[in-house]
Amino acid sequence: MLVIVLIPATAMIIIWLFLLFKITQDDWMMAAYNRVLDNLEAVEKMRLKDAEKQEKLNSYHGITKAVVKIFSSSSSEKQIAKLLNKNTRLQEGYLKHLGLLDIPGYVLLRSSKIFDSGEIRKKVYFGCVELYGIKYAEKRAQQLLARIMSYFIIGVAMTLLLGALLIGGGYAEIGIMILVFGTAIVVTLVYSLYDSIRSRLSKRRDAIGRQLPNVVSKLALLVSSGMIMDRAWHETAYSQDTELYKEMQKTAEERGNLVSPEAAYGAFIGRCNNKETTKLASAIMQNLSKGNTEIGGLLKDMAKEAWQERRHTAKRDAEKANSKLLIPTMLLFAAILIMIMVPVALNFGGL
Repeated sequence: MLVIVLIPATAMIIIWLFLLFKITQDDWMMAAYNRVLDNLEAVEKMRLKDAEKQEKLNSYHGITKAVVKIFSSSSSEKQIAKLLNKNTRLQEGYLKHLGLLDIPGYVLLRSSKIFDSGEIRKKVYFGCVELYGIKYAEKRAQQLLARIMSYFIIGVAMTLLLGALLIGGGYAEIGIMILVFGTAIVVTLVYSLYDSIRSRLSKRRDAIGRQLPNVVSKLALLVSSGMIMDRAWHETAYSQDTELYKEMQKTAEERGNLVSPEAAYGAFIGRCNNKETTKLASAIMQNLSKGNTEIGGLLKDMAKEAWQERRHTAKRDAEKANSKLLIPTMLLFAAILIMIMVPVALNFGGL
């Protein structure tokens, strides 16, 4: 038993160390590039959080505002400055901020071409296109696949090694439990990395669907009042800072940089990957040369459809929430029933 466990554990550790020693400059650069993107993403999240806190603070006045400011957590400026400094150092070639756990995965990805084709790579790549845009999709997909492979190899190897040591030390039952449950936990955690793309996409698509009716209504109002489409798009995009509005801001920036409507709105369709946003962008591209009269009426019709679909979605969400509450409600009912019936049964037994 001990030998059977030690052989694959040793083999996997040797493979991981071999990959570690096969690192090239390209692997370091790829890892550094993705770490910079990770830090920038973290900075953006912290800034959004600070902006939300500041907006909430501005809703108070006088003494209440001073008290809330004292007890509210401080801004993230120090953490932001730290991350930006790390990015500067990484871009200058100082790679000490990079961890080694990811790097063997980049080597395996480069040398084996294991994920060059197949359903997993397609799902990861197109998910990254939607989350990060086509510019960063390839690098982000490589980062995720590298982590999956590297974490799986070292995680399973260390679990098997720990289980073997416990078995060899006379703790056979504990060792076997570590082998079984430890390996299962590692596989689950690795799969969660892959599944995180699907989870993030689902939340993002739901958020875009909720924001779409407001967007289409604003566009219809501005265009009907005589504003040209590019200007109406720009005004709508910068009116809020949520998921759909951010994607519109990217499109507005591209149009400002003289990117063609087909390329700009086509990229918007790819990033959103939603049938309603696809319909909106396609309608805009098809009607740019026809003036505001036709596109204005079309946007009004789309706004009505979007609000109707939003109402249907809200009803479906309410039904799902009710079904999810059914089991806790039944458990609570059973607990109350037991609390009532047990004393009654005991009293009858005492008689």
